[in-house]
Amino acid sequence: MSLGLKNNEIRLVEYSPKWKDEFETTKNLILNYTHIPENRIEHIGSTSIIGMSAKPIVDIVIGIGDLDNVEKDLFQGLEKAGFLRLKVDRPNEIVLAKFLDDSYKVKTHFIHLVEYKGDLWHDLIFFRDYLNSNREAREEYLDVKNKYLSNASKDIIEYTNYKEEFVKEIYKKRKDF
Repeated sequence: MSLGLKNNEIRLVEYSPKWKDEFETTKNLILNYTHIPENRIEHIGSTSIIGMSAKPIVDIVIGIGDLDNVEKDLFQGLEKAGFLRLKVDRPNEIVLAKFLDDSYKVKTHFIHLVEYKGDLWHDLIFFRDYLNSNREAREEYLDVKNKYLSNASKDIIEYTNYKEEFVKEIYKKRKDF
């Protein structure tokens, strides 16, 4: 299993069950360096969806109390675990990345700090669980990703925006429950 993408690189690789093992290893590393409760660290994104082709980056969501007042020691602990805060402006989250090496050119993991049990926390977990339990939705999501890769430029922001409508439709299903 090889993890990592360069800046603005987009490619999908076949599903690997080793992604779950990598998440568990990384989760334990985070637990060793922070005071985050274990139940607030979850594997999300396509690498958490069984059988799903994905970008070879492990996405992790961490639920915290207040995004506006994140304790300095949390960032210090995450840095000791190999994660650096990115200058990414995303609503209701703070993004950190782990890199392949000290060149900082290839990202292997993302952490999404979000409000614990807030809407985004629930949406991200619901998306993972829904796709893991619904083969048709998995196939449709993979089709959306492949259509972008075959028809468009390879821009990561454009790629994320392209998938947005599908993702939001799944989020709506959570609100209907």
